[in-house]
Amino acid sequence: MIAHTIQLAMAPVFVLVAIGNIMAILSTRLGRVVDRSRYLQNRHGETVGVDHDMVVTEIRATDERIVLVTRAIFYMVISGLAIGTTVAILFVEEMVGFKLESIAAVFFLIAIAMLMWALVLFLRETRVAAATLRIPRDLLELHRKDI
Repeated sequence: MIAHTIQLAMAPVFVLVAIGNIMAILSTRLGRVVDRSRYLQNRHGETVGVDHDMVVTEIRATDERIVLVTRAIFYMVISGLAIGTTVAILFVEEMVGFKLESIAAVFFLIAIAMLMWALVLFLRETRVAAATLRIPRDLLELHRKDI
């Protein structure tokens, strides 16, 4: 019967691999945002006028991105822990002989819910990043037809 339990545990383990890959992406994004934040903080004291306003606007967006990415990472970790608990419960059930499927299902549902919430936060973070990096229309010189 342990072979059957291993088969049952494979689906949650694949979800765990996906969570790990998404966490790697989030960690990379967090590192880049933190680096950008440090750069902007250095520029904060060096700028005046419109340039200063642009730096402050980007600092605010960067702060929001840091919050969103760290929350997404938090929920990914909770999801990973819930997946690990699901797998552990499946093996404990097999070894002890108690019916724990409903408990395993609850932990799996928690894992999926946390994964989905983390993905929503990731989507929000990418939208903030895209809005911050949007090129101002006047720099595009859309009125020029010769280009």
